Amino acid sequence: MDWPKSWYSILWAPWRMTYISTIAGKSEECFLCEASRNPDERSALVLFKGKYSFIILNKYPYNTGHLMIAPYRHVASVEDLTEEEMREIGLLLKASVEAIRAVYRPEGFNIGINIGDVAGAGVPGHIHVHVVPRWKGDANYITVVGGTKVISQALEDTYDKLRPEVQKAARKYGVAAED
Repeated sequence: MDWPKSWYSILWAPWRMTYISTIAGKSEECFLCEASRNPDERSALVLFKGKYSFIILNKYPYNTGHLMIAPYRHVASVEDLTEEEMREIGLLLKASVEAIRAVYRPEGFNIGINIGDVAGAGVPGHIHVHVVPRWKGDANYITVVGGTKVISQALEDTYDKLRPEVQKAARKYGVAAED
């Protein structure tokens, strides 16, 4: 195969337009804030609501089980979080990893926070923690050469499998569900 000099300059990611069009110009409000208040948690993909923060599936996941943990408050950086929010987010991070391990048995995780546009934050005004399960070979031939990522499960099925495990793990770590 003849590779162009700068292979990354021809990156083709048409799926990103769906993501961009859903957040750009559709609402004045942040999708995390909207989701946290949606009474239909399943349609909002909200797996758990604590007192200060919540867990939500990523609507455009890098892998099956990719979720995010965010405070209810719309704040941009870790310095803006209260001690209570930091503590609960940390406990929900532990609960999320435990739940994903129980359901999907990943071999590893990428866990991260992107702060600001230049760091890749899709929602730069509302801090959130990404939890992405990883398996050997999850970036395989079709991903590397074809520029296509295969997500092996529908979001609704992921939600149904993860929600009970997230609820159980959050209780284990002492995070009370929002009333």
